Amino acid sequence: MDAKVTWKGNMAFEGIAPSGMPVLLDSAETDRLGPGPMELVAISMAGCTAMDVISILKKKQQDVTAFEVKVHADRANDYPKVYTRAELVYEVTGHSVDSAAVLRAIELSIQKYCPVHAMLSKAFPIRQRYVIFEDEGNGSRRVAAEGEYLVE
Repeated sequence: MDAKVTWKGNMAFEGIAPSGMPVLLDSAETDRLGPGPMELVAISMAGCTAMDVISILKKKQQDVTAFEVKVHADRANDYPKVYTRAELVYEVTGHSVDSAAVLRAIELSIQKYCPVHAMLSKAFPIRQRYVIFEDEGNGSRRVAAEGEYLVE
């Protein structure tokens, strides 16, 4: 794969990859035009595994009404301030979503499909947790199950 970034002034760059979709990156102290590179790494990890998991849950005919993956990553204090560990929290909302299906979807993503997680997990530990919410309508939900995926 080939990609490039083009300077747009100050600390802003526009990135282009084969998809042709531009991505603004910025590390200015104020008036930022986009996320910084390390933010994009976290977003990429969450996005990669999220796409896998929702695809698998759809194939398993789970009635998912909302889904998000939250990332918390710790960074080293000294330069280059790399990530030292991360936690992914998969929040699945739906109707009677099967926790075994969620756990299997996470497992397949982490162990087989998500190249971003595969690369990053070689550099620092990544913990995976999930929370399943029962969708009660009108924007209300209650916790139905929660757990953790433990890498063997």
